[in-house]
Amino acid sequence: MTLSHLEQLCQVKGLRMTEQRRVIVRVLSESQDHPDVDALYKRVSQLDSKISLATVYRTLRLFEEAHILNRHDFGDGKSRYEEASNEHHHHLIDTHTGQIIEFHDERIEALQKEIAKNLGYRLVGHRIELYGIPIKGIGKKF
Repeated sequence: MTLSHLEQLCQVKGLRMTEQRRVIVRVLSESQDHPDVDALYKRVSQLDSKISLATVYRTLRLFEEAHILNRHDFGDGKSRYEEASNEHHHHLIDTHTGQIIEFHDERIEALQKEIAKNLGYRLVGHRIELYGIPIKGIGKKF
C-alpha cells in the first residue's frame, strides 16, 4: 500500500503511527477542504467509532507542533486544518457558504515585495486571507 504524503511526513518526523492516527491521517489526506475539528471528527468516526474527540484534538495538536499541518482561523471561530506545504498560496473565503478557495497570484507576490521595499524592509513572510461574496456570472478558479 502506498503511503500518503501526510503519512510519509509523519514517518520523516519520527511520529509513532497508531491505527487511530492512521485513520485521522487518511481522512486528512483525502480531504478536499480545510476541515475543522468537528468535521474531521465526524468523518473519522464513520471509519472508526472508537476514536474519541479528545484523540482527534491531541493528534491535530501533535501534527501542528511537528509542522505537518497548518492551522488557520478564518474568522468563523473554528480552527481549520490543511497539510503543511512548501507550495505558497493564499485563501479566499466565501462568507456565504464558508467555501475556502486556495490561490496564488504572482502580481500579489510582486506588489508585497515592492511595498515592503518602499517602506525600507525585505519581506520575509506573509499571509493573505480574502473574504468575499460571489458575483453572479463572474468567477475564476485559481
